[in-house]
Amino acid sequence: MTERSAHLRIQRGGPGDAPAHDDFEVPYRNGMSVLDALIWIRANRDSSLAFRYSCTNANTCKECMIRVDDKTVYACTKRLDTTPVSVGPLTNKRLLRDLVTDVVPPREKLSLLLGKPVSEE
Repeated sequence: MTERSAHLRIQRGGPGDAPAHDDFEVPYRNGMSVLDALIWIRANRDSSLAFRYSCTNANTCKECMIRVDDKTVYACTKRLDTTPVSVGPLTNKRLLRDLVTDVVPPREKLSLLLGKPVSEE
């Protein structure tokens, strides 16, 4: 039996860089998510690939939000098939590197900087 694969074209780079893309072939299995593929790529092909996730339960942490074929999705719940997909960072957030964007809400960010909660007033 021939092994099937998924093809991901991933946008790479940091702030101010001209967008570059890397292509990856990933062993495909039924039910595989985009996050599964990204983890496989980082473990087996390119350890420098930057993306964010913190799974404790699918679709609860919201950290793996990315663009797949120009639609905002959660990488943990977006299913792959053998059709090639384009993967990129969120376009409405500041890019940090590769697929990682600054997703901390402003009030929460200020709280982190000040070391104390900030009221909503």
